[in-house]
Amino acid sequence: MTAENKPNTIIEAHTYVLGFQDLDRSKLMLAGGKGANLGELSGIKGTLVPEGFCVTTEAYKRTTQNNLELNSLLDELTTLKAEDRKNIGDVCAKIRRVIENLSISNDIADDIADHLAQFGQEEAFAIRSSATAEDLPTASFAGQQDTYLNMIGKDAVLKHISRCWASLFTDRAVIYRLQNGFDHRKVYLSVIVQKMVFPQAAGILFTADPVTGNRKTVSIDAGFGLGEAMVSGLVNADNYKVSNGMIIDTKISIKKLAIHALKDGGTQEQEIEPAQQTGQVLTDEQILQLELIGRKIEAHFGSPQDIEWCLADDIFYIVQSRPITTLYPVPEANDRENHVYISVGHQQMMTDAMKPLGLSLWQLTAARPMFKAGGRLFVDVMDSLTSSAGRAALLNGMSQHDPLIKDALTTIIEREDFIKLAAKEEQDPAKSNKTLPPWAAPAPIENDPKIAADLIERSQTSIETLKQSIQIKSGTELFDFILEDQQNLRKNLFTPQSIAVIMAAMNASSWINEKMQEWLGEKNPADALAQSVPNNITSEMGLELLDVADVIRPYPQVIDYLQHTKDDNFLDGLTKLNGGKETRNAISAYLNKYGMRCAGEIDITKARWSEKPIVLVPMILNNIKNFEPGESARKFERGLQEALKKEQELLGRLIQLPDGEQKAKETKQKISLIRNFAGYREYPKYGIVSRSFVYKQALLHEAEQLVELGLIREKEDTYYLYFDELREVVRSGKLDHRIIGDRKEEHKLNEKLNPPRVITSDGEIIAGKYKRENLPAGAIIGLPVSAGIIEGRARVILNMEDADLDEGDILVTTFTDPSWTPLFISIKGLITEVGGLMTHGAVIAREYGLPAVVGVENAVTLIKDGQQIRVSGTEGYVELL
Repeated sequence: MTAENKPNTIIEAHTYVLGFQDLDRSKLMLAGGKGANLGELSGIKGTLVPEGFCVTTEAYKRTTQNNLELNSLLDELTTLKAEDRKNIGDVCAKIRRVIENLSISNDIADDIADHLAQFGQEEAFAIRSSATAEDLPTASFAGQQDTYLNMIGKDAVLKHISRCWASLFTDRAVIYRLQNGFDHRKVYLSVIVQKMVFPQAAGILFTADPVTGNRKTVSIDAGFGLGEAMVSGLVNADNYKVSNGMIIDTKISIKKLAIHALKDGGTQEQEIEPAQQTGQVLTDEQILQLELIGRKIEAHFGSPQDIEWCLADDIFYIVQSRPITTLYPVPEANDRENHVYISVGHQQMMTDAMKPLGLSLWQLTAARPMFKAGGRLFVDVMDSLTSSAGRAALLNGMSQHDPLIKDALTTIIEREDFIKLAAKEEQDPAKSNKTLPPWAAPAPIENDPKIAADLIERSQTSIETLKQSIQIKSGTELFDFILEDQQNLRKNLFTPQSIAVIMAAMNASSWINEKMQEWLGEKNPADALAQSVPNNITSEMGLELLDVADVIRPYPQVIDYLQHTKDDNFLDGLTKLNGGKETRNAISAYLNKYGMRCAGEIDITKARWSEKPIVLVPMILNNIKNFEPGESARKFERGLQEALKKEQELLGRLIQLPDGEQKAKETKQKISLIRNFAGYREYPKYGIVSRSFVYKQALLHEAEQLVELGLIREKEDTYYLYFDELREVVRSGKLDHRIIGDRKEEHKLNEKLNPPRVITSDGEIIAGKYKRENLPAGAIIGLPVSAGIIEGRARVILNMEDADLDEGDILVTTFTDPSWTPLFISIKGLITEVGGLMTHGAVIAREYGLPAVVGVENAVTLIKDGQQIRVSGTEGYVELL
């Protein structure tokens, strides 16, 4: 590209070139992410940045904005999707050609020449792109545009500025923008022109470990020559881990290649001398010096940084710093103490990001404080881990809930450097009992089925009272009433008696499995004994949807209507059809009992079945397709008979053993506890969700008032406010609208995060592992939660409403909370990524007699939809057939 040889015309004053000293974060839209960050770095005392300047986005806009051919190609590009690789490639190649052939106007070219004149004529430069959607706190865009090294002379610089502009439309940059929702027309390119440093070594410094997330560990990659070899993946690098001035790990790679600058411009790959290939690139002293530089830069930007550095004449230069965008946020603590957080979502079978109102209302239900991070909730278990008894109780509980969490906690405990036993306990271990959670030492309970029935009746009465009382509450009085009612929730659902009922069934199941293995060599017989138990509100929900299907089955016109309707108000359209009234009454009765449920129900902001009943339609149609009338009663009876048969079989075998009568008597008693109390395990969550839905309806009424007052655009905007913030808006009648917009953007980012099971206050994510041997080759390991072996077709389903199941399919998904139960009717086996022995999916799988394996990491990617698989719910593995 050349400068135009036209007389200067009068144009509007624009800033086309800025030196680094004139840049900072406020110039993002002029200098792009990289340029703005270089300006900031130049201002940090003691940080050396090679001199340079930035050709701003104004120059890019001026050069490109009025070109008809370019605008036509951009129109074409906006119609393409990320998967459409071939067409993207064709259009991008044309766009790059057009941009590289555009002329740079005289005034811009002169401005660039003036800045180049401040350097020597033979000075070499690195030319780097800096996009406005690059190196941001939420998206790094690393490596999406091009870099040119060792450019000498004005003509070479101008030519490669144009190439940098064109690189905004490389295939990879365009696909990345499409995947991350950036508009091609609103992303502009600035170009960095920076004095070349000819380094002996270069690399990348992360001020937080990019693998584990540990914010206290600095990770340094280092190689010989220019850093481009490492960034482009051409060579292996040394890696050094540093923490608080100590090198804690060193990995020396074999480094065969380096990239070096050529005397007359450009770069060249060179082989490294054999003797140097296994040498350590940086001395220990240099490694520690780099840690200090990194910490200073991190402190300036206020977040963990990914920093490019180079070493020339034993002096460190910084050529870039950008935020590390892949780290999971650390739950907020108000102190500098060590904390260990475990994920609430993994125990509640709901790992999706929650909106602020949902987060804050679920926090209110908690028996212990919950902390927010990345749109999820975490519990700090440090108080339990600092006592011997607390540790034992927590690890025992997690062996039931989620063995991967147990293994991660065990890893932290075994390190001995993060958790210290409380000083008081070291003197008197008896004092540690105060840290025990309530379920660790439940009160003794009488084996009376009436206890569970009474608990349920008491809770139902309390919910009916709540429905009446809340109707007369409004304004801030409503919020205060909800806070007060949380005490009623705890009084009804978290009583010692309620916990004792749940623990009695869990302990009886554990006893049965342990003793039957020991006495009879039989694995997990408690699963069969728990089928068709009374008082299981969640399994009843699945069976009662079969009854709804029975009502609809005789009416072909209604079935046809349901097969084609997509409308949430479909119930209204039923009345004019033969059988429509009966169908409407059946679905409405079902919604009266279960309409407060939905997928991800711990988040109050998710649409409930009552609010979006269309979600039930595919499940009803599945039931009509897959079953004959009366299946609900038959299914329950089959489960009951299998449980009774298993009981008789076990007792018959036990009686033959030495001391058999006593063993049979104890076993019968434990079976009775399972039959009487196991079903209640599902009720407390039903009670919580029922109450929450009553709150939601009242809060939405308040939201309608805020819409009328013009404070919010739609009532769902209130979902992006925390409970106390919403109360304040209702009280004051004031709201900063930017909060809602910012929170919506934050929620979109949170949805992309993958929450860890265990994270420390240092930000370190500890991943647990299964420790099992003697499994079939290639088997995918998980936790066995419901015994049996089944083969069938895998159906990978991420959203419940997308389910189209045939009888005999095996459901594979990320997690299943109670709302997925109606699907369990149609399947023959279950695999989930999240879950434990007593999470809802496991409980219902045992109730329905479905072989199930949960906690299978990456199940939805390892198993393909339609693949034939074998599931061993007895041993806890999946085989791909």
